Amino acid sequence: MTATALLAASLCASPRAAAAPTARQVEAVFLYYFSEFVTWPSGAFDGPRAPIVICILGDDPFDGALDDAVAGERVDGRPILVRRMRDPDHDAGCHILYVSSSEAASLPQILQAVRGRSVLTVSDIDGFAQKGGIVHFVLVNEHVRLRINAASARADGLTLSSKLLSAAQRVTPGEG
Repeated sequence: MTATALLAASLCASPRAAAAPTARQVEAVFLYYFSEFVTWPSGAFDGPRAPIVICILGDDPFDGALDDAVAGERVDGRPILVRRMRDPDHDAGCHILYVSSSEAASLPQILQAVRGRSVLTVSDIDGFAQKGGIVHFVLVNEHVRLRINAASARADGLTLSSKLLSAAQRVTPGEG
């Protein structure tokens, strides 16, 4: 089952299924599902039951949808925690870092601050993957699409599943 199919199944099973999900709700669910389709190096966690930490840097655009998506969920026995932060240098133990568009002006410094720390970086900032981020949310015809920079993921020690890669467009740094 592809990441997109899993996402659709989860949205249909939710109580909010009566109304079409917003792009932000879809992105929030994707952030959760990334934890199932990314393998971090063994040293990225303090132990086998340490949580997977999803951090939001800057303004939180999800209006509680991310908290709802991860509530009570576990991946490989690990709980999922959501943290909000203002400083990328703060060692919050992030495994997934969503960079809000409010931080666009600081993007080069943010990416440099987390480079080599085994952090899956995600954003909807224009050109995010081409600038060295890993997953870029793009809205195409009112549907959330993924653009993935697999080279940046490898450089940060992350392994992305073939299922995730098949659901995305691959880009390379500097690509226009």
